[in-house]
Amino acid sequence: MKPCVFIHTNHKQHLGALLSAHSLKARSASPDTFDVRLIEHKDQAFMRAREGQLFLRDGDKRTWLNDDLQSFTPLRFMPPELMGYEGRALVIDPDIFAVGDVWELLNRDMDGAAIMCRSKSGRKGRGGALATSVMLLDCAQLAHWNCEAAFNEMFGFERDYMDWISLKLEDRATVSLLEPRWNDFDHLDAQTGLLHNTKRKTQPWKTGLPVDYRMADTFQLFPPRHWFRRLRRTMFGDYGMAGSYKAHPDPAQERFFFELLKECLEEGVVTEAMLREEMQANHLRHDTFEVLSSAA
Repeated sequence: MKPCVFIHTNHKQHLGALLSAHSLKARSASPDTFDVRLIEHKDQAFMRAREGQLFLRDGDKRTWLNDDLQSFTPLRFMPPELMGYEGRALVIDPDIFAVGDVWELLNRDMDGAAIMCRSKSGRKGRGGALATSVMLLDCAQLAHWNCEAAFNEMFGFERDYMDWISLKLEDRATVSLLEPRWNDFDHLDAQTGLLHNTKRKTQPWKTGLPVDYRMADTFQLFPPRHWFRRLRRTMFGDYGMAGSYKAHPDPAQERFFFELLKECLEEGVVTEAMLREEMQANHLRHDTFEVLSSAA
């Protein structure tokens, strides 16, 4: 069985997933040694059935919205099932693009670990949270993962989303750390293996569009921005008064994305009609063709 890279996504991030899949094969010297598959939110009836229901997140009860930008994230835990609990899998977010050769990661010695990933940054990382946006998985050791069952436990308030998504429910002895280059958070240099445009508000293909994701608003006395976020959400809804996506602070990462998009357009991975549909849906910045022309 070939190792497989799984990209989990939804309709809002489908374009990114297509570009990600292309980059993985195009940047590898051994593209025939691994498979790439999408796991799509639209195909998961158990997720659609929970629309509008309360689930447990960071000790609070939140409403599940299938239309949220990141409604696909629980699908990070589905690859072992899809592999029949055999072999090796890599699961990545749809806003992650190959700069280096992913076969180097897929083929590495896991030294007995069931999971390899990197730590989260900032306060969450200091609290022991792990970044599951890139996980190298030994599927045979993860027979206890059942995505649908675990997802449903959140709605019975038996499982907290943040504990689940941060791997706090796993035996830490089964987890080893990856080098940051394999999940490079908004950082691009000669060592980057997988570039992750993880800061949602500055994703290069979204500049100027209205924000369409729910910001974290865990109850904390400090910083007070969490109070304002809760108040804004109560008064204006999940996305009301949330502002617009901003330009990425690193022009090199914007160039990287649009060079990849141009490559995919030229090779037929995406079409001009598809891009126009994505712009109309506000999933892609409206000046995309102007940016592509200036990058020519």
